[in-house]
Amino acid sequence: MPKKYTAQCACGAVKFQFDTDPSFIANCHCNDCKRASGGEMATFFGVPADDFELLSGQPKAFHYIANSGKGLDRNFCPECGSRVFTDNLETFPGTVFVQLGSLDRPDLIAPKLEMFDMRRLHWVKPLDLPQYDAMPD
Repeated sequence: MPKKYTAQCACGAVKFQFDTDPSFIANCHCNDCKRASGGEMATFFGVPADDFELLSGQPKAFHYIANSGKGLDRNFCPECGSRVFTDNLETFPGTVFVQLGSLDRPDLIAPKLEMFDMRRLHWVKPLDLPQYDAMPD
């Protein structure tokens, strides 16, 4: 049975789904997210790992040590290169962070905060959301 949210990479080889309505949805302006997304920021949200279901494909994981010194695995499609989710986060065990752009219906989810705002590029205007200099507590 399909879950509430479905997602996939650009070529459709990697597909996944989940039911949880995310509560932590962030626009992150840190340098790690900029490099990983190829843009000015990354928009992502947390999903409980026990609700996350990989439907097809075999994502390739890149183990990365963030500026915090903690490890995580960034998962992308080996066919098209789309970054789709991050798991095995030392700082958030049991959570998968999904890239907003991988959702089939990204319009269903909106950011609730912006973080690492001191790294925001000068030409990007802040949204009318709570702003944090670092990861919120």
